[in-house]
Amino acid sequence: MKFLIIFGLLMLPFIGLSQEEEEDTVTIVNRSVNWQRDIENAIKIKDKRKRNLGKKHPHYASSLYGLANLYRKVGDYAKAEPLYREAKTIWEQAPRKENPNYVKCLRNYANMYVEMGDYYKAEPLYIEAKTIIQKSLRTEHSNYRKILNSLADLYTETGNYEEALIHYLEVKAIMEKAPDKEPLDYAHSLDDVANIYSKMGNYEEVESLSLESKDIKEKILGKQHLDYARSLDNLANLYRKMGNYKAAEPFLLESKNIKEIKLGKEHSYYAATLNSLAVLYMEIGDYNKAERLFLDAKTIRGKQLGYENPDYAASLNDLAILYIKMGKYEEAEDNCLQAKAIREKVLGKEHPDYAHSLNVLANLYRNMGKYKEAEPLYINAKAIREKILGKVNINYIRSLNDLAILYMNIGNYQKAEPLFEELAHLNQSLISRAIHHLSERELNIYLNTFSKSQAQLLSFAQIPANKDAHITSTCFDNVLFYKGFLLNTSNRIKQLALSPALGGITTEKFNQLKSIERRLAAEYSKPITERKNVSELEAKVNDIEKELARTVAGYGEAMRQVRWQEVQQKLKPGEAAVEFIHYRCHDKKKSDSTMYAALVLRPGDEAPQFLPLFEERDIAPLLKNAKGINIRGINDLYSVSEQMSLYDLIWRPLDGLLQGTKTVYCSPSGLLHRLNLGAIPIDGQQTFGDKHQLVLLNSTRQLVIPNIAKNAGNTAYIVGGVRYEMDSSAIAPVNTDFATRSLSSPDELPFHTDSTSRGGSWNYLPGTATEALDINRILRAAHLTTQLDTGYLAIEEAFRSLGMNEHSPRILHIATHGFFFPDPKESVSSRQSAVGIEPVFKISDNPMIRSGLILAGAQQVWATGKAPENREDGILTAYEISQINLSNTELVVLSACETGLGDIEGNEGVYGLQRAFKIAGAKYLIMSLWKVNDLSTREFMTEFYRQWLDKGMTIPAAFRTAQANMKAKYVGSPFLWAGFVLVE
Repeated sequence: MKFLIIFGLLMLPFIGLSQEEEEDTVTIVNRSVNWQRDIENAIKIKDKRKRNLGKKHPHYASSLYGLANLYRKVGDYAKAEPLYREAKTIWEQAPRKENPNYVKCLRNYANMYVEMGDYYKAEPLYIEAKTIIQKSLRTEHSNYRKILNSLADLYTETGNYEEALIHYLEVKAIMEKAPDKEPLDYAHSLDDVANIYSKMGNYEEVESLSLESKDIKEKILGKQHLDYARSLDNLANLYRKMGNYKAAEPFLLESKNIKEIKLGKEHSYYAATLNSLAVLYMEIGDYNKAERLFLDAKTIRGKQLGYENPDYAASLNDLAILYIKMGKYEEAEDNCLQAKAIREKVLGKEHPDYAHSLNVLANLYRNMGKYKEAEPLYINAKAIREKILGKVNINYIRSLNDLAILYMNIGNYQKAEPLFEELAHLNQSLISRAIHHLSERELNIYLNTFSKSQAQLLSFAQIPANKDAHITSTCFDNVLFYKGFLLNTSNRIKQLALSPALGGITTEKFNQLKSIERRLAAEYSKPITERKNVSELEAKVNDIEKELARTVAGYGEAMRQVRWQEVQQKLKPGEAAVEFIHYRCHDKKKSDSTMYAALVLRPGDEAPQFLPLFEERDIAPLLKNAKGINIRGINDLYSVSEQMSLYDLIWRPLDGLLQGTKTVYCSPSGLLHRLNLGAIPIDGQQTFGDKHQLVLLNSTRQLVIPNIAKNAGNTAYIVGGVRYEMDSSAIAPVNTDFATRSLSSPDELPFHTDSTSRGGSWNYLPGTATEALDINRILRAAHLTTQLDTGYLAIEEAFRSLGMNEHSPRILHIATHGFFFPDPKESVSSRQSAVGIEPVFKISDNPMIRSGLILAGAQQVWATGKAPENREDGILTAYEISQINLSNTELVVLSACETGLGDIEGNEGVYGLQRAFKIAGAKYLIMSLWKVNDLSTREFMTEFYRQWLDKGMTIPAAFRTAQANMKAKYVGSPFLWAGFVLVE
């Protein structure tokens, strides 16, 4: 916290004093610190002024203010508060309210409330001081910067990062323009802005600001200064958070060298840097380097801080964790027992660090198979954490998880089951709170901490003895949460918050909610006795949630969690819901295996049914050759075989439960997203889709809360025949008037029929031009108003403007190239192409950036990595699509190659175009699983629209009919008809 009480603040000048009074004040100021005597003298001065000048005189207010500062200095806030209040009232009524002493009084009065933790009383005082200075037109003054910084710090403390950022940026802007700009002060301002961006998860901004601050410190202070080393530490921490370990390492090494020169190898700060390096090496699996550094840090801390210091115990504990990973159990036990003994003696048996030592020791014994020794340690750690930290705390949840796994391993399922159920409930509670205030990147990282727990629950349910109603019901509810609730909620809430239609008041409510949730998250991480205002904050969250649900359309549904019974109530006779799941098996016999299972729900069932299906290693070889343009591999996959088939693995185990079922609502998982599940053959004549009406959903939660497009208007946006090469003379005029151009006439469009493009990466697709023309005619015949963008008209700016100022089109039909890059195995810093560093969309750690669509002019940046100036690059990523408002869009057709691909993240589904369009709000999505044939795609799309718009079928019925007609036409060639899937 930046609110330090500086002694000089107490010694602000008293205005208009007599010489005698001035000498009395100077005596108080200059005397060596003797607070009691100073207070007594200040009281005498106050009383004297009261008698001589009266209770309304500004000089009397000065005495009150000076005495309040003294009481605040000694921590007697009860006496300081009324003095500040009275002084403020007197100055407030004075003719010159902008008196600088009044502003200082406001600021120190607010500082006192901050020290007391009463942030909401401090805020209006800071704001009033800020307003007074603004009115005096002296915003360049240092006092104004101090007020801004104080407000920014306050907003940071209360979790209102959006407001904090505004104030830090204002400070930065003032300092940039100041004629007497102090470079170091400016560097520290950059650090403040970087810190708040880091808390908000905007790491790209953090990086540029931190590098600028580092460069300034290097010029002013040199490369051997400790403040420069702090910048290196900040950058290293940033890169470690981003998973860019190769970039983090050199900064930590440089910081280590600086501290070695300035402080020596025996200083505890030097040891702290060694420890940070060791943690980095442990995370990347370089255990030998990590061990040496941990040992050095431990030795230094022991010598400098003592062998009973908590930091020394922390080093012992870190070493124990490393040794467990290395399988060095004897060394791990020795270090852990030492750390436990120190913490017990110094911190006591009811400290969270002592509980942590117990838990690490229990983990060790569990790994060693010493279950009897592990059990009491787990139980003790759990009890301490519950008492000290409460149940809404990640460390308590870890204790629950560890104890549940222990009981599962020893076969005590009766004790394990209630722990797993409590664990599922608490995990959902914590994640639900985090949705409001974490960035998408941070939320994904946060979710990874819970994915193991989810896998362990499913592994527990897989055991035959555990398939009772309670545990399978918990599993289904968990899947509804992780698969359905999280898919749209966080981004949908952000879209609602930023919607211009809501106005500033509602946006302010969203930001207030985020602020309080951040504050609560910070409080929950503390021991119960140290938490402040939790009940009050929880009540405020509840009130704001109710208000938003009442006033913001869609908010209540976005936040609503669904249980399995609600899904069942929506099922009609002859219908079933199937949730496929995949998870890392935590059975001791299959600990390295990824398992697939199905949760099946039918009307009238007492509870969902849990059916283990297969291991990923069983299906992966079947999919190996069935991708891209491998026609034979794809045809073989969707054909009857004497070998183990897809039907044997996926659908046959469900035969008994699906007897008599006409409609199957199905939500895929893992590698099943790579398959057309309805096209899987049962025999030589019939596919699963022939026998059952298969409805693909992202989650069966959609049966309870369907995504209903508003369907305001009857418009369509069509893209095809895109020119990918760069032609500035053609693209520039389009870029300037795309927002105002009229709808195109299909008979006037200049299509090219060549199949070449400069650079060779993205070839022109003549079939997409013809397809776009055909679809445009069909839609116009069905009385839809269309906009057809082809050639150089198909720019990224036009696409991203959809839904910006008016309702999004009812139909989007995009016929172009799509792309998806798998997760890069190497760090960003080492991935280079022949022309230099590759663009971020090829190597980003965010899968939503590594998936997208190719639009006009994209060839330049794709080939060179250099984006054009003054316009978009033509590469429309899934992340960019997810930020567009498509809530009015009923259907998106991605008539492009492999648009259904993306990273598969746990049971959250495919992180790619599919996820992007669902987050954006589209109801139905047609996408491809492989590099579809140009001509058969055109034929399929034409048939689909004919069935839907001409014959009046529903979208699912039209899709099934079109696919059935194509199947009948191209017998034995699934490659030509099964490449597209419809997801609702």
